[in-house]
Amino acid sequence: MAGQSVNSVHSVGLLTPRTWPSLTLSRSPLVSRANYVRSGTMRIADYLLSVCLVGGMAFSFVGRAQDPIEAGPLWHEFALTLAPGKRAEVLGPIISYEQRESREEWRWTPLFSYGRDEAAETTDFDFFYPFLTYDRFGLEYRFQVFQVFSIAGGQSVTGADKKRVTLFPFYFQQRSSDPSQEYTAFLPFFGTLKNRLFRDRTHFVMWPLYAQTQKKDVVTDNYVVPFFHLRHGDGLKGWQFWPLVGAEHKDVTTRTNGFGEVETVGGHRKFFTLWPFYFNNDLGLGTDNPQTQRVLLPFYSIQRSPLRDSATYLFPLGLTLTDDREKKYHEVGAPWPFVVFARGEGKTVNRFWPLFGEARSPTLESDFYLWPLYKDNRVTSEPLERQRKRVFLFLYSDLTEKNTATGQALRRTDLWPLFTARRGLEGNERLQLFAPLEPLVPNNKSFERNYSPVWSVWRTEKNKQTGAASESLLWNFYRAEATPETKMKKCSLFFGLVKYESGPGGSRWRLFQVPKGKTNHVAAPEVKRRVVAEKINHR
Repeated sequence: MAGQSVNSVHSVGLLTPRTWPSLTLSRSPLVSRANYVRSGTMRIADYLLSVCLVGGMAFSFVGRAQDPIEAGPLWHEFALTLAPGKRAEVLGPIISYEQRESREEWRWTPLFSYGRDEAAETTDFDFFYPFLTYDRFGLEYRFQVFQVFSIAGGQSVTGADKKRVTLFPFYFQQRSSDPSQEYTAFLPFFGTLKNRLFRDRTHFVMWPLYAQTQKKDVVTDNYVVPFFHLRHGDGLKGWQFWPLVGAEHKDVTTRTNGFGEVETVGGHRKFFTLWPFYFNNDLGLGTDNPQTQRVLLPFYSIQRSPLRDSATYLFPLGLTLTDDREKKYHEVGAPWPFVVFARGEGKTVNRFWPLFGEARSPTLESDFYLWPLYKDNRVTSEPLERQRKRVFLFLYSDLTEKNTATGQALRRTDLWPLFTARRGLEGNERLQLFAPLEPLVPNNKSFERNYSPVWSVWRTEKNKQTGAASESLLWNFYRAEATPETKMKKCSLFFGLVKYESGPGGSRWRLFQVPKGKTNHVAAPEVKRRVVAEKINHR
């Protein structure tokens, strides 16, 4: 029974509390591939998921009916506008079930949401998002509680299985079919980490007393982090007693790249004292673009190389002069970055922050006036054209993106907290009132799924491909639909208790699902014949 899908269980009409966790997570590697995750925490997650799904399962049974059920706010079914599918709601937006192509979703807003797509092999579950979430894509999965406790797994780039447990920032563990990828760390006492915290390997004992890190061939031994360290690598040696003094030297070396070609790795000489006031660095030794850096703050900071020269005097309020021969521009800042002027093929800038600013490059444009009152950014990089206009950062935003190769374009407009409107690449349009979170976290599907239904008091949708359109007020207290393909129009009040329909078959009123008044009726066979004939003529 645990191996069957939810749909197969529906077909035989069997569902018991003992089978709920196995049904909801049967396809998940969280159960089938990791026995250790059947801990107390995971059993609690299974229980929450199974209990939440009990009410949502009922939608699947009722959804098999041919005609939508419209029983006021207690139950309201309707077809989706922007994609093939259907949706059923109980108590307005509170409890809902949605079937869209191969994806199914159950929601108890804002308590939880659960969705799965068998075709794409994805599953997602949110409980008081972002407090608790579970996501699966193929063999990859992740379960987390408030980003502190997490369990994740799947396959590494080498194809080995991996299972990861984290109780941030105290405990880190990974188990794998490849023993070289396993590690355990118990901060601050002892442990080893691999490919975490921006390092290939980290080993520590009684942190911060001792920690060894490795990134590529460079190994750093830290004693009383971050004050003293010794560093070595391929042709490299260095030490520091921060912030008093430090030095590092690297010889010119070679390596073989991914194409089997031998390339030169530049060397360097670095020295500092009284960080961050004095630096004396020579970088890129043995390459075509060696650089020198001389810094004595606040008096000067000078960088010289064959491709670029830059000098700052009396940092941070003094003068900055830049001559970039690679990008072909000259720049003056006094003080940088508040007052800047640049001229050349590579960049043109006129900036007097916060009053105004205009910047141009071959691919980027940026303007602002009375920052943050108005800001405009544009990117042109074939085949992408992107422009975003903003007023007071997030108060108003207008974003457009266009694929110049295909001509497809999308647009999103937000006026916080009043509305959000968007038009996708396929031309589908959607408008929502109100939007207190959407402008602040755009394109966050979890926020939209768990919270947007609560405050979407008005929404309109239009499908460009089919011409279908719908509008809803107060969570379908009023709802209107139009379907050009079948020439049907519907309008309802009181969550469908009062309904008017019109189409090729005539028009009719319904009050509490009972037909009222006269209708102009055309026989069903004749209606079907007309629709089929019109489709053939259209093709």
